[in-house]
Amino acid sequence: MSISADEPRVTLAQLATAAGVSLSTISKVLNGRADVSPKTRAKVEELLEEHGYRRRKVSAARAALVELVFHELESAWALELIRGVENVAREHGMSVVLTETGTRHAPGSEWIEGVMARRPAGVVLVFSDMPQDFRQKLDARAIPFVIIDPAGDPAPDVPSVGSANWSGGMMATRHLIDLGHTRIAAISGPEDMMCSLARIDGYRSAMSMANLSIDPEFIRYGNFHVDGGRDHAFSLLRSAEPPTAIFAGSDLQALGVLDAARQIGLRVPDELSIVGYDDLQLAQWSSPALTTVHQPLIQMAEEATRMVLRLRDGERPNNLRLDLAT
Repeated sequence: MSISADEPRVTLAQLATAAGVSLSTISKVLNGRADVSPKTRAKVEELLEEHGYRRRKVSAARAALVELVFHELESAWALELIRGVENVAREHGMSVVLTETGTRHAPGSEWIEGVMARRPAGVVLVFSDMPQDFRQKLDARAIPFVIIDPAGDPAPDVPSVGSANWSGGMMATRHLIDLGHTRIAAISGPEDMMCSLARIDGYRSAMSMANLSIDPEFIRYGNFHVDGGRDHAFSLLRSAEPPTAIFAGSDLQALGVLDAARQIGLRVPDELSIVGYDDLQLAQWSSPALTTVHQPLIQMAEEATRMVLRLRDGERPNNLRLDLAT
């Protein structure tokens, strides 16, 4: 049986007949049950998408979970984001479930099946973007999502909350220039992440506005972890003409720079100035205390959670992209 795309409404019984499966199988797919073969699920999913079928809005009793999804939970900034999501979830009498999956760019393929089975009120993801097929599957089940975006540049129609990375890089570099430094290096995050590039662009702009030249060797791309800062700092500080100041694109990398300076025997800040990025709680315990750019991670997570709950309630924000000041 075929279904005309011109039909005003498609019933589940018609979809079941078109897919050659039982009505209970259609129900299992809609409810995210795992006991459906991947081939059958894909066929049903295709028909659901083709005919624009949307699950009815979940009841309040079933909307008690917000799912927070990371590609890694070991970074200190993850704790800040968890705190922000929990703050808003608690206000609404909801719980938070944490999931670790995928890469920094997108969640893993296994995650989508699990989230459809859990059917949370909404999903907050810490990734660069969301694959189109994942978006369609969540949309078909009325599971809203928002991306907390410290990493990339999501598509314009993807709800996301980020921060002003360019101005953060500019501020950090201006601070070092105001201290009298002219040989300033920058160790950003991975080169395939938009936030890394934006912070370097801010650094370049500040140097250009101060009429300061940039040694190409002074721009480095790390991994946002301690070892990334330490390894690049060793290379920079042991060069023939080392920098006198380093802007590290994360507090963890700044701690790595501090460790490298300590091992080399440089006094901070007397012989080397360092600025970090994120303003994590652990930064205040470094010795000496770390100067850092405040990235409002808790507020970003709070705003993302509020947005996902508004989407759950049927509201559509006027602006799907929110960037908070650093």
